[in-house]
Amino acid sequence: MINAILHYQFMQNAAMAGILASIVCGIIGVIIVEKKLVMMSGGIAHTAYGGVGLGYLLGFEPILGAFFFAVCAAFGIGYINRKGGARADIIIGLFWSLGMALGILFIALMPGYPPDLNSYLFGNILSVTKSDLRLTAVAAALVTLIVMLFYHHWKAYLFDEQFASILGVKTTWLEYLLLILVALSVVVLIRVVGIILVLALLTAPAATAGLLTQQLHQRMLYAVLLGTVFCLAGLYLSYQWNIASGAVIVILSVSCYFLVYMIRSARERWQRRRMAVQ
Repeated sequence: MINAILHYQFMQNAAMAGILASIVCGIIGVIIVEKKLVMMSGGIAHTAYGGVGLGYLLGFEPILGAFFFAVCAAFGIGYINRKGGARADIIIGLFWSLGMALGILFIALMPGYPPDLNSYLFGNILSVTKSDLRLTAVAAALVTLIVMLFYHHWKAYLFDEQFASILGVKTTWLEYLLLILVALSVVVLIRVVGIILVLALLTAPAATAGLLTQQLHQRMLYAVLLGTVFCLAGLYLSYQWNIASGAVIVILSVSCYFLVYMIRSARERWQRRRMAVQ
């Protein structure tokens, strides 16, 4: 694979996209998992499909349409959820189905069939272009900068939202900022693993890191490192076996979580038995 990275531009783009996507989803994924917003991320990701369809229909870059729909879904779900009067899972389900339905409708209205539609649904890290890389790099820099600038606010917000408000943290503003970052992360991950699998890559490395440490900054660092390993290993296996790279990356991520979970459970049982004997 090293030779392939050295000789082929598309492999260089794929490796770089995997690293940048790991930075984005590693940092923001920890906040999503800790704040229990995983299903909301899934709703935003699938609503983005409406923007992909609109982009194909009107002839502009589908990824821009995906970003517009993802941001609208983030604000819509966040606003209704905060105002109350409707259950969060109902709102997420409605946005989820509406986005997918609009995407299917827009694509049905256009003449012909878009040849690279599957790359938005299932991802294709090997087809990442330089413009995709620039977008991903901007997203990674933006997410890292914003989380670092408000790091102590994030810690208070994740620990206890009411306590954070007493300390003077503007939690409503922070929540909307988080939803925009989730929308940005979803758009970045669409080209790597696709809309259908985006939830797994946002969740699995962050959840695995949560099993290894409780410190927020360490969890973010571990999630970024794990995501990078999964992406590069998945890229290697998909290149060697000529199989779908996004699916391999997600299978590795989820398998690693279950492996770490079983090891940790076994160790805790062994420690309890040892204490009982003493």
